[in-house]
Amino acid sequence: MADIDQFATVELGSDDARAGLMLSAEANWNQNEADWRLFLKEGTVFGVRDRDRRLIATAALLPYTSANAWISMVLVTANWRRHGLATRLVDTCLDTATKRGLTCWLDATPAGAAVYGPLGFTPTLQLRRLRRENSPQAGTSRLLSTCNLAELIARDTSAMGFDRSVLLTELAGRPGSRLLSSGDAVALVRDGRKARHIGPLFASAPDQAIAMVEVIARSEAGPWLIDAVNGQQEFLKGLTGSGWIVERPYQRMRFGRATTRAETLPFAVAGPEYG
Repeated sequence: MADIDQFATVELGSDDARAGLMLSAEANWNQNEADWRLFLKEGTVFGVRDRDRRLIATAALLPYTSANAWISMVLVTANWRRHGLATRLVDTCLDTATKRGLTCWLDATPAGAAVYGPLGFTPTLQLRRLRRENSPQAGTSRLLSTCNLAELIARDTSAMGFDRSVLLTELAGRPGSRLLSSGDAVALVRDGRKARHIGPLFASAPDQAIAMVEVIARSEAGPWLIDAVNGQQEFLKGLTGSGWIVERPYQRMRFGRATTRAETLPFAVAGPEYG
């Protein structure tokens, strides 16, 4: 542990977006530079630099409403893993959240969940990240309508239990983003570094959600990623039956008591970095 004692924990600024992107690209994550700029603008991002001033570790705290916040972008470059940097940065996020009176949430990989559990995080719902490679385009765009942003925000608030209008407005306003509806189903589609991402996605029934995803996937070439709620088993079975492959699980975890209560479950979430 003495190796890292000499490296200070610092708060990062807007000029660190490219360095952060290098870390998430090394980990083969899907975040792009726009994601990093959002965290640096709307959240608090902590980092550690080595002797040569290179960014070697990060963790971000993104506040939402009703005293909630998301911890994400917990990254450590390969040469400095297993030195305690991730734990130190998550602790810094938790200390900051405690001072601000925030309840923290995160979506963890299985390896991450093993780390966060001893820190005091408790599991809530499970997610499954699915991937689909390029789809044959079938001229299905005509089956999609433009969704009203206010409707997406209202349904997201019902599913999360708190308002995320700042986040969803920013994501929807990016070049390449699409707010789509098909019948009762609505979804946000956005760019990632490696693949287009579908989510959040809301519908009244699994068959509507499955049909919505299929139309979206056939309206563009892809590749695609979607983070599905594991409790929506019929939806998951429909996706895997139509060519989607489960890449990895995520465990949603909460630190502290729930400050709000969700009324409905989404079929897919905005992403593990955002919840």
